[in-house]
Amino acid sequence: MTTALLVAALLMGFFGSPHCLGMCGGLVTAFGLSMKDVSPAKRRALVATYHLGRLSSYALLGLVAGLIGTTVLEPLMRGNNMPRILLGLVLVFVGVTMLGAPFLSKLERYGMRFWQYLSPLRQKVFPLNTFPRALSAGLLWGFLPCGLVYGALLIAVVAHNPLSGAALMFVFGLGTVPMLVATHETVGWLRDKIGRFRLRQMNGALMVVSGMAIIVVPLVMANMHSGHDMSTMHSDHMQMSDSQMMDMPMDGSMDHGSHSATTTHADTHTNAHHDMSQMNHEMTLATTDTMDHSMHDMSNTSSEANMENNQDTIIENAE
Repeated sequence: MTTALLVAALLMGFFGSPHCLGMCGGLVTAFGLSMKDVSPAKRRALVATYHLGRLSSYALLGLVAGLIGTTVLEPLMRGNNMPRILLGLVLVFVGVTMLGAPFLSKLERYGMRFWQYLSPLRQKVFPLNTFPRALSAGLLWGFLPCGLVYGALLIAVVAHNPLSGAALMFVFGLGTVPMLVATHETVGWLRDKIGRFRLRQMNGALMVVSGMAIIVVPLVMANMHSGHDMSTMHSDHMQMSDSQMMDMPMDGSMDHGSHSATTTHADTHTNAHHDMSQMNHEMTLATTDTMDHSMHDMSNTSSEANMENNQDTIIENAE
């Protein structure tokens, strides 16, 4: 759950609180009359106590709603975009309801039956002159049928987390507190400002736009990202093809591996040729040295033979 969703719940409670006055105004008046004999300090403490009880009931309802979303909806929406789409649809639905559409009026009528069923318990908490009674009154107050509360519970359902649902409903209740604890003069001022500037309708329109954005924007971004990836893959493929065409022979049958093998084979052949050339050179040098040495020996032998012949000739002539 994001901070933006908590802020949306808080604004939903605050700008929808004039509607809460219509539903809860009589109950708040009855609570105030039952505390007329207590001191002002204790009165303020009792008011804070029954509001704490009301917010605790909202948190409990949010916990149940989040648990329903976790156990029922999440297994059906795992690994797909349905959680985000469902959240967007719920925000749109709640926003349209805040704009004035009576979508939840029938649900309020069903909730009124349950509220009437709690009437014996409500009678036992009066007068609100002790903190346990004030807390019990607030806990019961949290179950008063209200279309705005039901809309917030729908958001808690799609939070897919019990703790998130409880936190969301608690923050929603905080948004309703200023209107319900204000004095008569302050209540009139708040209602006048909210009505004059149509803040509730503006908040409803903002929720509708936010819900549509949650649904549409990620889909558009995903399509754009997919198209960019395809273009990148096509460009990389074209660049690879051009590189391969430069490396391939005319018949186009050589791939990168064959080219590497051919290059290695050529290097090996070149090294072997160099070794053979060096060996031939050494053999040529050795052969030349041997032949030169043999010719030198032969020249020496021929010279000695000629000298012996010359000596024999000289001796014969002398005789």
